[in-house]
Amino acid sequence: MTPCFHPRLVNGPFHDPALYIDFLYQNRAILFDIGDISALTTKHIHKITDVFVTHTHMDHFIGLDYLIRLFLGRDKRLSIYGPPRIIDNVAGKLSAYTWNLVDNFENSFEIHVFESHTDHIEKAILKCHNLFQKEMCLEKAPFKDKLLDEDEFSIHTAFLDHFTPCLTFCLKEKSHINIKKDVLDTLGLPSGPWLNQLKTAIRQQEPDNYPITIKAKSSDDSQGQKTTLGWVKQKGLFTISQGQKIAYVTDIGYTQENISRLTSFAMDADYLFCEAAFLEEDSQLAKKKCHLTAHQAGLIARQANARKLIPFHFSPRYQGREDLIYKEAERSFTSS
Repeated sequence: MTPCFHPRLVNGPFHDPALYIDFLYQNRAILFDIGDISALTTKHIHKITDVFVTHTHMDHFIGLDYLIRLFLGRDKRLSIYGPPRIIDNVAGKLSAYTWNLVDNFENSFEIHVFESHTDHIEKAILKCHNLFQKEMCLEKAPFKDKLLDEDEFSIHTAFLDHFTPCLTFCLKEKSHINIKKDVLDTLGLPSGPWLNQLKTAIRQQEPDNYPITIKAKSSDDSQGQKTTLGWVKQKGLFTISQGQKIAYVTDIGYTQENISRLTSFAMDADYLFCEAAFLEEDSQLAKKKCHLTAHQAGLIARQANARKLIPFHFSPRYQGREDLIYKEAERSFTSS
């Protein structure tokens, strides 16, 4: 099975948190947290459409300035999702700069900010051509746990505690449509964006006579090869299985309420990216700073029945000893 979503940490375990999730065959990516993202290429940054911020401590939020800098002068809409006060946090960053020349930009760049509360979401829009002045949307949308809902996937969140509200996120693929590469090759069909259009038609349960245009990404043929969804089904080009689940959690205390919410939220995740700031021998320090130990991260992953645990966000006190954190997390994750 070829995954549609490819998650990777932008930085090493001792540096700022940021999880980059690339979309297969799409010019798109999203971010969970936005610490220092200078390690990403400009090409990868330009693919980002949505940023999900757990909380606005500097190491989780400082990269927004760099992202905005690279988006200026482009036709772009950036959506930012975060905890209470995220609208003021984003507006505050933008108000620190002078925008007297942006009237000359021909392109339109907008930032849409969605602020999560336990029962509703507030929204603000900040437009480059309006000098990034905050425009509040008056309607407050009811909210439970779903931040984004698209044909292919949805993004969910839950409130946890870090002595301040801290969000956890997961991406849920609604179903995985696997293209059989051997059948594709046997039929002499190209890979490319047309496969995403095919998957959309399948998810929306279009009729068998629904038109499908087969076209290679680099093809000079502007028309492409015409066929139908029914023909594709007949050729056995795809299978449907359970979709991916990618969960991300950082900066929480090991409290009963946090763990109860998190294990339910991350249940059966294919990937659980979980902070492991301290070793268990320093658990009292972890408690004081409202972080997890590697042992606690492993326990959470095991209780959530995660398939793979990826520890990150280590305290710099363990520089050169990171192998101890990985081993401690793995022991508590895999022990029966």
